[in-house]
Amino acid sequence: MDAIFWHDDQWVTENPKLLGPADHAFWMASMVFDGARAFDGLTPDLDLHCQRVIRSAEKMLMKPQLSWQDIRDLCLQAVAKFPEGEALYIKPMFFCADGFLLPDAAKTQFVLHVFKVPMPGEQGFSVCFSSFVRAWPSMAPTDAKASCLYPNSQRAIREANDKGFDNAIMLDGDGHAAEFATANLWIAKNGVVSTPADNGTFLNGITRQRVLGLLRADGIDVQERAITRADVEHADEVFSTGNYGKVVHVNRVEGRELSYGPVARRARQLYMEYARKGVSSR
Repeated sequence: MDAIFWHDDQWVTENPKLLGPADHAFWMASMVFDGARAFDGLTPDLDLHCQRVIRSAEKMLMKPQLSWQDIRDLCLQAVAKFPEGEALYIKPMFFCADGFLLPDAAKTQFVLHVFKVPMPGEQGFSVCFSSFVRAWPSMAPTDAKASCLYPNSQRAIREANDKGFDNAIMLDGDGHAAEFATANLWIAKNGVVSTPADNGTFLNGITRQRVLGLLRADGIDVQERAITRADVEHADEVFSTGNYGKVVHVNRVEGRELSYGPVARRARQLYMEYARKGVSSR
């Protein structure tokens, strides 16, 4: 079994067909999701991801009927259906099928998708700067993990792939680095770590917040500030945080090769130590 789904009070292994052209989520994008991870028998910060998917749904004018505890319990049930220690992506989602211009919040639906996907190795990834930018909070629902935000990230990644890179660095409307197309961005220079200040143009990730706290508790100087393109281009290290890979280093920015440096290695070590102190997925 590669994947399992929960919807309408039942587990299925075939991708359920949930929407048609008349459904609100299909044509008006009333859909949110979150992503958590299971690996090595661990589900770090699963509770926070389940809480955030509810907040995201509410910000997208929906009214979830499940509590975050209900969602967490379903996620753990799904994980338990796979072999012990399997690397999984956990994706709870809310959507509305009913409604015209506005979603019918009272009919908000939930679906859970859990599937196998390996954790990335230590090879890192390459990035270039994208011509696509992040929207301001007044222009898009940037405070939610809303599906409608991701086509712009997809365009940035396609642009990067066409140039021979794995991912892209997206700027905000002021020309400062916001994040990678799929994760939060960090740089290190002369032992000082910096990450873009939360200005509402990108999701202040759960893994970002966790790593921020862990680095500071470890005595590392971490600054949340505006980061320029030049800051990234001249950094000693560049790395990402996000649910998919947790902490992953960048091996090339445009034409400049970068090594897997001590700060990124320490950030990953601290995160994994934290994860192993948490509650097992079993």
